[in-house]
Amino acid sequence: MPDGKSDALSDPIPPQGIDLDRPSVARVYDFYLGGTANWAIDREFGRRVLAEVPMLRDIAVANRLYLNRLVRHLTRLGVRQFLDIGAGVPTAGATHQVAAQLVPDARVVYVDNEPVAVAHAEVLLDEEGSADQHAVIYGDLRDPDELWREALATGILDPDEPIALLLIAVLHVFQPDPATGEDIGAQCVDRYRELLPPGSFLGISHLTDDGVPPEMESKLVELKALYDRSSSSNVIWRSRAEIAALMGDFELVEPGMVWTPEWHPEETGPTVEQIRFKHPNEAVVWAGLGRKPGR
Repeated sequence: MPDGKSDALSDPIPPQGIDLDRPSVARVYDFYLGGTANWAIDREFGRRVLAEVPMLRDIAVANRLYLNRLVRHLTRLGVRQFLDIGAGVPTAGATHQVAAQLVPDARVVYVDNEPVAVAHAEVLLDEEGSADQHAVIYGDLRDPDELWREALATGILDPDEPIALLLIAVLHVFQPDPATGEDIGAQCVDRYRELLPPGSFLGISHLTDDGVPPEMESKLVELKALYDRSSSSNVIWRSRAEIAALMGDFELVEPGMVWTPEWHPEETGPTVEQIRFKHPNEAVVWAGLGRKPGR
C-alpha cells in the first residue's frame, strides 16, 4: 500500500478552492467506496480509520446499496425527480444512473459543498450529455431557502410535482449555525419538509450508536474522535427516535426506520458488492423513507 507521500506525488493538481490541509468527510467517503475524487490526505486518513474500524468500508457500501434500492423503490412509486443533497461524486451507482435503469426520463439535481465533488460531477454529467435532465450545484445544507431557489433555477425540477429529497449519510456531519455554533441539521430538515410539494418523499440514512452491537460501541467512540480531531467536519450521532423525528409529519413508508440492509432488500440490483455483516445492526446506519401528505 503506498504511503501518503508517494500518493501525493501521483495526485493531479487540485481544483481552485480545495482545502488539502485536512481530510474531507465527502472525499474520505469516496475513498471508502473505491472512488477517485480523493487526495492523498483523504486516503491516508481513511486508512487510519479503517485500521481502527475495519467494518467501515462495508458500512459505506451498505449505505450506497440502500441508496440504490431507495431510488429503485421511489421510481416504482412514480417519482420522476430527485434532489440529492450531500451527494458526493455521482460515480457508479449514483442516483441518476440507478433511476435511468427503470425510468430513462428521470431528473436529478445533485448538491454538495465539497468543490471536488461538484467539479467531478460537472465533468461526469457533461461527458454523459445529460444536461437537460441532470444538474449539480454548489450549495449549503444549512441554507434551505437559498439551496431550494438554486435547485429550482436549474430548470430540472418541477415544483408543482412530487420530488424525492435524499439526505443520505449527510446529517451525521455536524451542521453548525454560523452565529451560535450549535448543530442546526434538524431544523434545516424541518424547512426542507415545508418546501417540498405535497406527495413528495424524504429519504434519510444516518449513522448511530443506538442499537448497535456492543463491540461496535467503542469503535464508534474511536471513529467520532478520529473525525472530530482530524477531518474538516465533526460528526454527531442521533438515536433511532431522533432520526425518525426528522421525518416530522411525513408518513413512514414500510418497513419504517430500519438498518440499511433491511430496507426493501427485494430492490437489490443484479450486481451486489459483498459485505460481511452477520447481523443487520452491524451496518450502524438507520434508514427510512417518508411521504408528505396532501396528494
